[in-house]
Amino acid sequence: MRFNFNFIGLDDSGDGLESLSSPSTSTPKEDVEWLPLQHHPIFTSAADGALPPSSSASSKTLTNLLAWDGASRLYFWDSQKQCLHRISVQLGEPDPSSILAASPSKVLQADVQLNYEVQKISINRHGSAMLLSGSDRLCVMYLYGKTSVKDNIVICRTVTIGAEIYFHRRSIIRMLQVYWHPSSDTHLGILSSDSVFRIFNLSMSLQQPEQEYYLQPVKFGSSTRASSICPVDFSFGGNHLWDRFSVFILFSDGSVYVLCPIIPFGSVYKWEALQEIYVDAKTFGLNSTNSKAVSNINMAISWLEAIFPELSQQSAEGGDSFALKARPYAFIDSSIVLQGPLRNFCHGEKKDTQVQDAEGQGRAVSFLYNLVSKDSVLVIAWSGGQLQIDAFADEIQPVWKAGSPPRLFVDSCDRILGIAMICESVSSDLSFLEPDPTLDRDVWLGHPPPLLRLAIVDLALPGKGGSHISMSVDPLMPERTYCFHNGGIDSVVLHFLPFSSESDGKDGARRSPSVNPVISACHGESSSTPSLCGFLALADSFGDSWIVGVTYSRECIVLEMETWNLLLPPIVDEEKNPALEEEKQYTNSTTIISKELLSGPKVVLLPPSSPNLRSVTADSIEGRSTLHQYFKLFHENYMEYAYKVYFELQHHAPQLKKIIDNQHSRLQKAERKLLEVEEKQEKLESRITNAVQHCNVLEERLLKLRNLPGIHKKPLSKAERDFKAELDRYNGVELDALRSSIEALDARLKRFENSQQANQHTQVSGKRMNYMPAEEVSKLRSSIEKLSLVNNENTKMVKLIEPALRNLEINSTQ
Repeated sequence: MRFNFNFIGLDDSGDGLESLSSPSTSTPKEDVEWLPLQHHPIFTSAADGALPPSSSASSKTLTNLLAWDGASRLYFWDSQKQCLHRISVQLGEPDPSSILAASPSKVLQADVQLNYEVQKISINRHGSAMLLSGSDRLCVMYLYGKTSVKDNIVICRTVTIGAEIYFHRRSIIRMLQVYWHPSSDTHLGILSSDSVFRIFNLSMSLQQPEQEYYLQPVKFGSSTRASSICPVDFSFGGNHLWDRFSVFILFSDGSVYVLCPIIPFGSVYKWEALQEIYVDAKTFGLNSTNSKAVSNINMAISWLEAIFPELSQQSAEGGDSFALKARPYAFIDSSIVLQGPLRNFCHGEKKDTQVQDAEGQGRAVSFLYNLVSKDSVLVIAWSGGQLQIDAFADEIQPVWKAGSPPRLFVDSCDRILGIAMICESVSSDLSFLEPDPTLDRDVWLGHPPPLLRLAIVDLALPGKGGSHISMSVDPLMPERTYCFHNGGIDSVVLHFLPFSSESDGKDGARRSPSVNPVISACHGESSSTPSLCGFLALADSFGDSWIVGVTYSRECIVLEMETWNLLLPPIVDEEKNPALEEEKQYTNSTTIISKELLSGPKVVLLPPSSPNLRSVTADSIEGRSTLHQYFKLFHENYMEYAYKVYFELQHHAPQLKKIIDNQHSRLQKAERKLLEVEEKQEKLESRITNAVQHCNVLEERLLKLRNLPGIHKKPLSKAERDFKAELDRYNGVELDALRSSIEALDARLKRFENSQQANQHTQVSGKRMNYMPAEEVSKLRSSIEKLSLVNNENTKMVKLIEPALRNLEINSTQ
């Protein structure tokens, strides 16, 4: 049974109040009609026409033009009219399988001209701002505040983010991924092709980032693949210990690195969560005997006390705060270490620790962090359609590198406004990957947390190595992950988690994840382009969840998802044959006459008779008694038996009729099937004849092809095949990564040259400037020399690869 509650919130114009209750109790300013979501006017092709085929669809990238505020409002971006629709919805009304939507919807439009294609929209945690992301621009639309209404369209203030860095005419830096920070409404995280992770504070500056982290996963001059320095995706951590201060970076070769700790200035965190981290660090600091662990713990405690000074004060006095606000801070002489790449436990096997083999086909395309109870799960999607699922075997700890000072931006009062630092990966001993009963030696020693491999899931997507996959977590059941790709939407449910399953007392046997298709792709269209332009997972407080998808033809698909029974152990039944089941049901039907009646009347012994029975007359007393005894025996045995037979036959007459009718129906079905077989026989004969003719044509073509020049070439040897596979891998992954790394290096060099020219200009003009120390100048020169060496190495690799590719193309055309 469901109940309707009155939710009071901002009205659709942003100025007053509205009631978002049931249609009978709502009092909107205009007539509102509540319709099933799939029948809403904006989700019909007759309303405004189908959405135009986007360039993202042609390039096989995924778009998502749907967003949900987590409560009662659904947002849809109309790429044809360049506007945002805000729809009030009621989940599970009037029945649990449906969603009601208010019609008409409110239309929100930007106050500036958006001269780019929006590929993804995303709303912040409180639903006050919408992110409009595209390949050529990044804007934020403020849904409330100072707005105006024109022709029943709400005009919202819209601003551009990072135009000077990403969208300048001379800039070659591409924006790879952007997300709202889960602990702030005004902070955005952006990963770009120049291997830099930036955090923007929209309340301070729209063009200059608040924090910059230059990622350096490998040492300069070391021999490595180009794809290992090409970032692809990132994800913020969840609400678990130091995970909430972590950022996970995925590179195209499938390696994952961790930045910890990273915290936006002014973000808010719960007191209980911070107190748990603080007490945990102090407890290990007092008990540890390792000097390196003590040093790392002291730095973590100092960082916490500097970011949240109330921790040390209220821990002694007894804290009464509900939440604490982060203050700007960074160590003057230390930078954050880029921890990784994350590796799996060896389990006693000898593996090459220098290079970790990729578990998927192609290149890594997307990444997902998921917190399920006590387990932190990492999911990597590969372009070949595989999902690599791992879980942390230990907790993440913050690590700094001393002697690598960051760059601080301060105001006139020495208050930190921004930070920038180079984050390098530190090579460490990999013996911690071997499980050991003495786990205390690995705590707080600066090692990246090891991983436990849960599963490798193959989605069996169409195409070879060209699939783009986007992943999201079910808001009601975190064990379920939705995979949005060119083939539609699939659901992957985890049935085994290392720590959660152990704490819940479940069976320790590992069960493979279950994969179920939710929405099949393309609806009859070609599978090379995605048919869905939007996808959402919704859930309510009653334990129901739905999948909402919108196609380019404006068709809305609403599906109710099963939730609780997916986590139950499956019941394996034997394979059933319908014909055998029907035969078994027929043979095991109710018995017409019991076995007791079929065996006949009971045999009763006659009473003992006198030897002179023949001389006894019927009229005598002795004769009458003897006849009476015989008649009584006859009545008890034969008359009662006959009556039972009659009663059984009369009682089972309907059952007999039912059996006869069933036999007649089975006979009619058999006759119909025989007729169908006779009809198909002619078609089968014609198809066999056509197949034989087609086979003859193919044989003739094969004979002609054998006479073509070059057909008798020798097959490639094993070494040649390996070399060809290596060239294909370079062409698909490494070459793109090399170009991307060269672009990133060129961008950094241009920025350095511009800064040098600006410094020279300030020297000539006589303006006041801060001179750099000689040590920093020498470090800068050495880094430039290292960059030039890497650039030369990349150029040589490109020159070696391109001739081989040309020869391969020439050989393939011959």
